[in-house]
Amino acid sequence: MVAIQWGPLAARTLFFASTHPHRHAVNDNSTYPQVDNSTYAQKAQDAAMALQEWYDLPSGLWNTTGWWNGANCLTVMGDLALADPAVDEALRIKEIFQTTFYNAQRTSATADKLLGANGKFIAMYKYERIEEEYETIGDELAGKRRSQGFPKFLNNFFDDEGWWGLALVRGWDATGDLFMLTAAQTIYDDMVVNGLDPTCGGGIWWSKDRKYKNAIANELYIALGASLANRESPRKDWYISQTVEAWNWFKQSGLINDKGLINDGLKRTDQGCVNNKMPTWSYNQGVILGGLVELSKATGDQSYLAEAVTIANAALKALQDENGIIREIDRCEPHCGDDGSQFKGVFVRNLAYLHNVAPHDNFRDAILKNADTIWAHNRNSKNQLGISWAGPPEAGKGPTAATHSSAMDVLVGALTAIKK
Repeated sequence: MVAIQWGPLAARTLFFASTHPHRHAVNDNSTYPQVDNSTYAQKAQDAAMALQEWYDLPSGLWNTTGWWNGANCLTVMGDLALADPAVDEALRIKEIFQTTFYNAQRTSATADKLLGANGKFIAMYKYERIEEEYETIGDELAGKRRSQGFPKFLNNFFDDEGWWGLALVRGWDATGDLFMLTAAQTIYDDMVVNGLDPTCGGGIWWSKDRKYKNAIANELYIALGASLANRESPRKDWYISQTVEAWNWFKQSGLINDKGLINDGLKRTDQGCVNNKMPTWSYNQGVILGGLVELSKATGDQSYLAEAVTIANAALKALQDENGIIREIDRCEPHCGDDGSQFKGVFVRNLAYLHNVAPHDNFRDAILKNADTIWAHNRNSKNQLGISWAGPPEAGKGPTAATHSSAMDVLVGALTAIKK
């Protein structure tokens, strides 16, 4: 996404650190046979404090990045709170959730997005508050699609809605605030009512303009539906039915290519919908992992985990370089577009979710290797983390809330991975 320019009302929250050593023994067959949990806890806490230097209290969002990225910033904070309650207390993460929940959806906004021929998205958001107006500055657009507002975290794009739905589910997990769970349910209902149709045999559209069916919107739909099935008893069976149907459609839609990787979307032809062969972005390989973890939990069917493991292994083969560092597909860093700066962290976050329930040494080693490399080579003097995990942090446009929260996903993933 593009940077948000917030003006004179910007405010930052400051938090104070505390340390708390505790250790866990792990599988001796791993490259990391014994790791000190407190090391990753402290790094994740330091990274969280650095992320909050970009936090804007009046909006509940993060400077230097966009709307959907804000949902991912919030999600990684929630994952950290759940991984280590002591860090949650030290950083007052529950208060961050409350602030964002109540302030962000009060911001009247519009969203413009364009899918380029190279598979990169160009996006621009415009925000309005009662007394002042702040506007994003982005790349020149060849065309626009516009929609009003984000009250209830709803807008014209189902991927945006899905990111916020998952963030609010994590907010429910971290805070127990029923309003957050209810908001996530409202988002899911909007995806069902306004996104689903039989074009291409099923699935939801990328936007309410109904011109493109892509992988990420459908993965988020699957992940959110399965997550709600595990948290809302009255409609559990309905969520499961919807999600199983969505996954079965996804598998046969053509989105998964012959290498086991998920391309960006579908192209409509006279013969039907086919894989558009656009990039197999890392986040397309990631969100589905978390969705299948939740679906397995909701149904008790372990075959969903086996399918997730297959996708994860194919993704690691494609994304890891000769040193085991995860790089965006096509090695586009640091020029993967503003959206692309968030992608890799989404993949590792969901890989960690999978590893927590289906442990594999190669998953664990990938998470820890990248966490260690990020901290050693991709961190500046302010503990800010850049887009290239092998470093330097100044690569591309330098650290932003998007590049930082993406890399922070790896640190939080490491904190949970060493327990398995």
